[in-house]
Amino acid sequence: MDDESRGPDEERPTAEEMLERVRQQAGMGARGLHRIYLGMAPGVGKTYRMLEEGNRRKARGTDVVIGYVETYNRPRTIEAIGNLEIIPRKKIPYKSLTLEEMDTDAVIRRHPQVALVDEIAHTNAPGSQHEKRWQDVNELLEHGITVISTLNIQHIESLADIAESITGVPVRERIPDRVVDEADELELVDMTPHALRQRMKHGNIYPPDRAEQALRQYFREGNLSALRELALRRVSATVEEDLEDYMHRHKIEQVWPAGDRVLVGVDEHANSQRVIRRAWRLANRLQADFIAVWVEMPHWAGASPEAKRQLEENLRLAEDLGAKVLRVEGDDIAKELVRVAREQNAASIVIGRPGRHGLLGYFRGSLPRRLVAAVPEVDVIVVGRAEAT
Repeated sequence: MDDESRGPDEERPTAEEMLERVRQQAGMGARGLHRIYLGMAPGVGKTYRMLEEGNRRKARGTDVVIGYVETYNRPRTIEAIGNLEIIPRKKIPYKSLTLEEMDTDAVIRRHPQVALVDEIAHTNAPGSQHEKRWQDVNELLEHGITVISTLNIQHIESLADIAESITGVPVRERIPDRVVDEADELELVDMTPHALRQRMKHGNIYPPDRAEQALRQYFREGNLSALRELALRRVSATVEEDLEDYMHRHKIEQVWPAGDRVLVGVDEHANSQRVIRRAWRLANRLQADFIAVWVEMPHWAGASPEAKRQLEENLRLAEDLGAKVLRVEGDDIAKELVRVAREQNAASIVIGRPGRHGLLGYFRGSLPRRLVAAVPEVDVIVVGRAEAT
């Protein structure tokens, strides 16, 4: 039978589906594949696309289950579930409530070829095995289960503060960039802002009373245009990285210059996270290595537990964003930053705006001037503090 005479149910499986079958036959030694459907905002159709993909694979003979899906009672989403098997959710008592989360252990025991998992930036109920759903996904992958998942752009850690500034809405649920970077496939579910607003007006996303408010606030056309641009750029950056990796593996000569190193100074204040994200975006845009530096001053041993906790949180954020973290000792922050910048051949130094307190404010506002004077060949970028709310 030639290809043209095959019916729709007799189509040959894709290379990816064949790989899944080989993995299943080979046992649980291989890590599963991870595909993420990324959207600019709720309502663009990520969950629908995930379910559509699940049904398509099931029709071709792949063993597919729903690990977790959030329909929000949208008729088209409910209909898209079709006859896919749903693993019952795990019920978790919390205070006077009973909360429901994905039963990761049940999915692993069932061990399908593919599991569909919605909204992976979600924070699990207290008492769950993992704090975040993306950690549940990672466990499924480790057990050789391929996962198809969904995510909105504002939940990616390095872009969360930009999304907040665009929409004015705090982003409380965040996912480390490395989860997205390590995914085997990142696919944008795209829609024009006008089309998404029309979908909202027609009641396809929220009930009418919520829709009107959302259209005036989060779903303003300007907001959606900016979020869409963020999503397009994030997917584009992933494509460029994949291309560079392919060229390296196949020994294809790279015709564009390598990026310069970006160094960021980290201190023990919460605003340092804003500085770290700004530096990461610069490094990402330049395709540059990213280095985070903390200078331990002699008086640091007497710092408060809260200051020490915040510092470790800031350094963990830098690591999550892929930074090489350096901890150095010294009694002169500017001198140490200059030394590290020269050793690492940095082209840019990013610091927070000095204040009256904190390590970066130790020289009472002179740190930027000293850096500029000491390394005139290096760009010194000073990031302002976020407005108090």
